[in-house]
Amino acid sequence: MLTLWDDPISGNGYKVRMILHRTGSPFTIKTVDILKSETHTPEFLAINPNGKIPTVVFEDGDSLWESNALLLHFAEGTPWLPSEPRDRARAYQWLFFEQYSHEPYIAVARFRTQHLEQTPEVISFVESLRPKGYAALDVMEQHLADRSWFVGDHESVADLALYAYTHVSDEGGFSLAAYPHIRAWMARVEQSPSHQRMGTA
Repeated sequence: MLTLWDDPISGNGYKVRMILHRTGSPFTIKTVDILKSETHTPEFLAINPNGKIPTVVFEDGDSLWESNALLLHFAEGTPWLPSEPRDRARAYQWLFFEQYSHEPYIAVARFRTQHLEQTPEVISFVESLRPKGYAALDVMEQHLADRSWFVGDHESVADLALYAYTHVSDEGGFSLAAYPHIRAWMARVEQSPSHQRMGTA
């Protein structure tokens, strides 16, 4: 059975837990505390020299890391990764968008708000993230105005990647009050029979 090294507070780890639950892949969790730098121990760096979670160790001892790479790996051959080439490329498009236009603002604001001392410097930095974070939400809202899912006609890795930090964006001070299509989309994601809340195994 594969082992997922993870921290319950991580949205990136949450993405991987979601795809594992949705595909019915058995796994065990080894919890590490990123706030205590437990991803920089010799034991952890031996499986991921980048010192970050999530990291998966397979039964043969091989490891794989980076949350969206893990999403793609576990979605391969399932309905969560489109087989049609252009739709597959669209799924990649949203994964790249999540990493470059969404996560650096919404996830970073959440982390700094929830886990750092709220000094004037931290507060100022978080506020500087607002315009680009809301710009990412604007793109999502517009895209969802006439469709239920980000790619195709059912949930995919694109939805899982974007849901992870969007659904807790309020923890970083982002309001979704002006985003009815995003709120409706999140409710659809949460209706999956295998859906688990963030922070649970």
